Amino acid sequence: MANRLINEQSPYLLQHAHNPVDWYPWGDEAFERAKNENKPVLVSIGYAACHWCHVMERESFEDEATARYMNEHFINIKVDREEHPDVDHLYMDAVQAISQQGGWPLNVFVTPGRVPFYGGTYYPPKPLYGRPSWLQVMERMHEVWTKQQDEVTAQTGQMLNYLEQLSIVAMSRRGEWDAATCRAVADNMLAASDKEFGGFGNAPKFPGATSILYLLEHYHYTGYEPALQHAVKSLDAMAQGGIYDQLGGGFARYSTDRYWLAPHFEKMLYDNALLVSTYTTAYAITGKALYRKVVEETIAFVNRELRSPDGGFYSALDADSEGVEGKYYTWTWEEWLAATGGDELAERYFGVKENGNWEGTNILHVSMGLEELSGTLGMEINDAGQRIEGAKQQLLQLRAERVRPATDDKCLLAWNALMNLALSHAGKVLSG
Repeated sequence: MANRLINEQSPYLLQHAHNPVDWYPWGDEAFERAKNENKPVLVSIGYAACHWCHVMERESFEDEATARYMNEHFINIKVDREEHPDVDHLYMDAVQAISQQGGWPLNVFVTPGRVPFYGGTYYPPKPLYGRPSWLQVMERMHEVWTKQQDEVTAQTGQMLNYLEQLSIVAMSRRGEWDAATCRAVADNMLAASDKEFGGFGNAPKFPGATSILYLLEHYHYTGYEPALQHAVKSLDAMAQGGIYDQLGGGFARYSTDRYWLAPHFEKMLYDNALLVSTYTTAYAITGKALYRKVVEETIAFVNRELRSPDGGFYSALDADSEGVEGKYYTWTWEEWLAATGGDELAERYFGVKENGNWEGTNILHVSMGLEELSGTLGMEINDAGQRIEGAKQQLLQLRAERVRPATDDKCLLAWNALMNLALSHAGKVLSG
């Protein structure tokens, strides 16, 4: 049977419309009921292309016993973060203050007055690696609500004060930017950079498009070589990694490892818009052919797979297909042999292995550059390049016959604006 979400338009909410959980959409009705029944509210936030949102739904929100407990002790609200970015932002700040972590699904326990008092991200159905189960978390929150109201009052008071101070700090971050300030920002970014593999920090590693764009523009205006060097290292590594779709173009949301090999496979419109702008700027500065190629392939991906018949752009492609993360994009050894006939050049170029390079299957990435590879195999580099392009087209055609990941077909104004800016920027630079 369907719950209240069946009447919503969000693809994410509709994914949960047949859960046994008595979900409410975000709105006053749920909070009024919570106030009348003196129950805490669970606000569960995610988005349609989120892999771990799907996992928690299968493990917990589709489980009858878990749903009964949720329905008995909480008023449950499901939120699409892309429909309500303000709600997501508020509760993400709260959870990061509580646990020093963030992400989706974001599960927050709040009062009928909408003030958060506890929260976290994904919780497994059973305790795992010291992490409590979802049921254990809920049992603890029920106990706190019914027997330790003083603790709830203290926690919500502290949280309100924290969020207020955070807002004041954010609003006060204004002032003049001089050359010294700009250099200090660049140096702070470089201090946090991964100097061996590019990007910033360790795993999980996000593209950091705006940070790289800052480094590129800082170099453009100041000639500061360290900024350019790290930007180029990062862009090269991403373009050659598994985070970039080597067959169809476009970037996944982030890499689960430090090396850019294993992505979290969902593809988001806003990430690709920002990266088109960043690679376009890098091409304008360096003239590097790789960057132009990435821009053209990523735009082709967006037009092919995210463009609506009305001309707007959809929000995202899911990470999963047929219930398996990355299945659409990866290749078993048997699939690879059937597709390529055991082409050694393509095998070595894309880093394909008989036992796989990720969970027994293969994520295509540039394992060896064409110049080095053609020399190793005694081939002309132009011939090697043509063969690789031919293999890419053949593999892309075969991949198109698979079950595609689901499309989040919302057209969001802000994300479309980012993509339109990126296309305008690319059109100006690439045609110049």
